[in-house]
Amino acid sequence: MSAIPVIAVFDVGKTNKKLFLFDENYRIVFEKTARFLETVDEDGFPCENIESLRLSVFDSLSEVFRMSQFKVKAVNFSAYGASFIYVGEDGKPLTPLYNYLKEYPGELSEQFYATYGGKDKFSVQTASPVLGSLNSGLQLYRLKKEQPAVFNQVAHALHLPQYMSYLLTGKAYSDLTSIGCHTCLWDFEKNRYHEWTQQEGIALKLPPIQPANKVMPALFPGNNYKVGIGLHDSSAALIPYLVNFHEPFILISTGTWCISLNPFNQEPLTAEELKDDCLSYLQYQGKPVKASRLFSGNEHEQQVKRIAAHFDTDVIKYRNVDFDPEIINQLRSKQSAVKHNPQSKTSAFGSRDLSAYQNDREAYHQLILDLIDIQVYATQLVLKDTAVKRIFVDGGFSKNSVFMHLLAQAFPSIEVFSASMAQASAVGAALAIHREWNPKPVPKDIIQLKYYSASQTVDI
Repeated sequence: MSAIPVIAVFDVGKTNKKLFLFDENYRIVFEKTARFLETVDEDGFPCENIESLRLSVFDSLSEVFRMSQFKVKAVNFSAYGASFIYVGEDGKPLTPLYNYLKEYPGELSEQFYATYGGKDKFSVQTASPVLGSLNSGLQLYRLKKEQPAVFNQVAHALHLPQYMSYLLTGKAYSDLTSIGCHTCLWDFEKNRYHEWTQQEGIALKLPPIQPANKVMPALFPGNNYKVGIGLHDSSAALIPYLVNFHEPFILISTGTWCISLNPFNQEPLTAEELKDDCLSYLQYQGKPVKASRLFSGNEHEQQVKRIAAHFDTDVIKYRNVDFDPEIINQLRSKQSAVKHNPQSKTSAFGSRDLSAYQNDREAYHQLILDLIDIQVYATQLVLKDTAVKRIFVDGGFSKNSVFMHLLAQAFPSIEVFSASMAQASAVGAALAIHREWNPKPVPKDIIQLKYYSASQTVDI
């Protein structure tokens, strides 16, 4: 029996590090998950263990190469953003992988923005809200100011996906999806690195930009698999939708954060949109993607606990609540005593008195009604003035019947679908280099859709 041709994709999250093998039909034929103990930086702040990650890449690939049933044709990577690794001339990291949750020095931040035109102007130019260490370009600026001797030794500043590729190829490259992810590095108005990177000598540390479909030979003799340069995970997750659907759409990616992504809105961000927590990404073909964010998954989790405590039920009950249109009609007919601005980033539900509801199902429907209220406002921010005809919802809320029905009601002139796909970021990384390893056409059934209208659902 001949070996199955596969692509290996390393999908690195903050918590779980996963390896997937996909066959030519993009079915998962092998997977492995690892978690590493964090280490600490020089200030004692928790951070990624680079050495554990490095060893895991080599150990996992060695394991896969020993499996006679698979033939690895290519390797690629998707990983979280805001994650620089500073590599010296010898190819080894010079510092820890600093955690993007680490507090950024206020004085240094003020100095930076004062030098480069002020927060509002600079944020518009770089499509990057002021996010401290989450702006990975400011991590580089901090290294230069606080550790100049180390900064001078940096041969390459690599975002995490590109560092993982570098481990296998010895080639240092930059990738637009990692650069265009609230880094403060990219000037979206001029479509190039922002001039501050030149003035501070940062640009010299950034390797040449290569397209997302770039592949290289592996560094190790005797291997003939190809290696991609890696992608930022949120941008990788958008690729299956861009490959499968060509009519304008919005993807609402739901989890702890609910992010509305519109790849068909290339209008520059305004200062008002930035204050509304909008930002722009660069997708794998280099085009801007306008996005808005809500912390709704986290709010849902907290408010479900409050409902369960009040009505003496188990939170597990709310993992699967059927949509009840009669409850919704009753709730809408009542005059709400809570005045709420949909522009707010949290819903009205936290201010509601739970004793006003007859039972927990009624309270839960009210919670989703309130979450939809702010979701509609957030999605409209990236929807306006575009020809979008479809909204796809993936992640946790895509499986929530109440959420999906109410979202469909809120956008009656747009087709609303829940979308399910195994491991979107990893699939996206595989699709980015499809032509380099897979002779078959891209399958049409990678994404499973369910259509929602105000009154019905249909599996597609």
